[in-house]
Amino acid sequence: MPYITQNRRAWIDNGAKLETAGELNYAITVLVKSYLGASPDYQRFNDVLGALEGAKLEMVRRRLNDYEDSKIAQNGDVW
Repeated sequence: MPYITQNRRAWIDNGAKLETAGELNYAITVLVKSYLGASPDYQRFNDVLGALEGAKLEMVRRRLNDYEDSKIAQNGDVW
C-alpha cells in the first residue's frame, strides 16, 4: 500500500478530495478495515472481495469501455 503522510490522512478522513492513487488506495483500505471490523471471518473477507470486484467490473462497463471506444475512433483500432 502506498503510504501517505499522517497530515494528508487526516485531511482525507475529513472529506478532502483524493488527489493521488496512493490516497485512493488509503481511502479504500480505511473503508475495507471498517467493514471487516476487529474479528473478520471468511464471509467478511468474501464480501469485501466481491464488492471490490463488482465495483471494478461496473467501472469497466460504465466508464472504461466508452473511453476505449473513443480512443479507437480517434487513433484507429489495433485488432
